[in-house]
Amino acid sequence: MKRVDDFRLRLGNKEYVPIMIGGMGVDISTSELALEAARLGGIGHISDAMVPDVSDRKFDTSFVKEKTKLYKFNINNMDKSVVQFDLDRLAEATRLHVGATMAAKKGDGLIFVNCMEKLTMNAPKETLRTRLSAALDAGIDGITMSAGLHLGSFELIKDHPRFRDAKLGIIVSSVRALQLFLRKVSRLNRLPDYVIVEGPLAGGHLGFGMEDWKDYDLHTIMDEIHAYLAAEKLDIPLIAAGGIFTGSDAVSFLEKGAGGVQVATRFTVTHECGLPDSVKQEYFRASEEDIIVNGVSPTGYPMRMLKQTPAIGSGIRPGCESYGYLLDATGNCAYINSYNREVQANPGQKNIQVFDKTCLCTHMRNFNCWTCGSTTYRLKDTTHKLSDGTYQILSAEHVFKDYQFSVDNQVALPPRQEAAA
Repeated sequence: MKRVDDFRLRLGNKEYVPIMIGGMGVDISTSELALEAARLGGIGHISDAMVPDVSDRKFDTSFVKEKTKLYKFNINNMDKSVVQFDLDRLAEATRLHVGATMAAKKGDGLIFVNCMEKLTMNAPKETLRTRLSAALDAGIDGITMSAGLHLGSFELIKDHPRFRDAKLGIIVSSVRALQLFLRKVSRLNRLPDYVIVEGPLAGGHLGFGMEDWKDYDLHTIMDEIHAYLAAEKLDIPLIAAGGIFTGSDAVSFLEKGAGGVQVATRFTVTHECGLPDSVKQEYFRASEEDIIVNGVSPTGYPMRMLKQTPAIGSGIRPGCESYGYLLDATGNCAYINSYNREVQANPGQKNIQVFDKTCLCTHMRNFNCWTCGSTTYRLKDTTHKLSDGTYQILSAEHVFKDYQFSVDNQVALPPRQEAAA
């Protein structure tokens, strides 16, 4: 019976443990989590979502405070088109976050940054180029391009000196999306170094329609993309992602030719994960019925989360002057439209509710948007319930090695540690 450790992911001329930890934002996939994956010979992601805020927390910078002060005059204005990011400050924040992470790296693994195209930031092309370039400047091992087709992303950094040196990958959920991407980048003579194929059971945003995500299956999508790459004689490692809960789940993809697997849900309840411990306990307690897919994200993508997520129905004022990461090129966001509609429909009401969309920036920054994978309800079976009723939080090393060495769909429990008195 094979284990994940019987396989290796080859990128370039080096091999790695074929376990990749997904890039969960905002700072849920922390530097500490990514560093553990790299130390153990795999690949870890940090996220560049809301990186100025992440920098403020980690390095005592004041990017968000300064931006808020600059645009304070506009807070009560329904029109947010004036709110812009200072590209130099954005680059500085990215270099701080990425650079400090890379400086701390030990082991034979890699650290990538997850970069979402849907963070349009009122200047989609300019801010994306800045984020990508600054990460490369800071020495990141690789960039995973997510939450969008990224048809122009390679073009944005084609002149960067590390364009062909760093590992560059893309997340897709269909063979069609990959075809579009490869066709667009073909003239640059630069194929992606890896492709993450994310199925419908993943956490957070899903690359499927709200009405049809249940009709898809990761094994089927992987088979289709394998067949396409073989027909085109393209040797690009595929990384399976979404719903992979045990080492045996991972092996089922590796045996069929996947280069590796990307996993995230089981790492949300580790010490190294950036979620507050109180939220980790919510994940442990969750039942299967608590996990829903809804359309509250202003990005237009369906999103999987716990139904008790505080962000659902919240009518907070849009925080664009401080954040504004989902403002499109004209300064609009679907949440702003929904919020303004409710304000106008309820004149004089102090507290309103907005159920169709949510202010993703503010709620993600405050860890009040509890996105999760489809298998979150199984997390309670991976640890011990303690005498005080809480669940024992795990170490990233324990979870990583359980994926690496487990067989027969087993999950290894950690040594029991009682809660502090």
